[in-house]
Amino acid sequence: MSEEQRSLTELVESTEGVVTLGPVIDVADLACIVEAALLASTAPLDMTHLRRLFDDTVAADEILQAIGHLQERWQNRGCELLELADGWRFRTHAKIQPHLDRLNPEKPPRYSRAVMETLAIIAYRQPVTRGDIEDIRGVTVATQVIRTLEERGWIDTVGNRETPGRPALYATTRQFLDDLGLRSLTELPPLETMQGALEGMPGVE
Repeated sequence: MSEEQRSLTELVESTEGVVTLGPVIDVADLACIVEAALLASTAPLDMTHLRRLFDDTVAADEILQAIGHLQERWQNRGCELLELADGWRFRTHAKIQPHLDRLNPEKPPRYSRAVMETLAIIAYRQPVTRGDIEDIRGVTVATQVIRTLEERGWIDTVGNRETPGRPALYATTRQFLDDLGLRSLTELPPLETMQGALEGMPGVE
């Protein structure tokens, strides 16, 4: 074996098992790409989608560093980068939203007190049946109330209770958490605070 062949063999053996992840991306460039993707997306992006931006050649912890960098950069600005149930997304600060609403004179759909109370019960007692909700509220729950929450994407049927009639069990969705700016149900605020947050959402009477 010649010296050249021996050197080539040693090089192959020394690099065996090493995974090449592609070109190294500068942290600033990484943050710039993630920022552009989040701003362009109409829905939250989770880690799977963010890694797909780089053909899975960038590790999750590097993307998390870029997200942290972006969160610092966007402090004290009109928007903030939040981690929600379905991933990360930019959202305008609540104090800014009234000004932006003036650009869109179209009125959003309005939700009644009954709808909001039903949603709060489902959020804190889930999974619950329609009968459970009626027992707590002390009044009959109209079919339209349940349908309204389902159409908004805030609740969904997650099964049936094993009792006579097998009534449907309702629970909140990830969309509900996203709209409230939460990552999981463990972050739900006290009920009083929750009701205030819901009442402050667009469309609530």
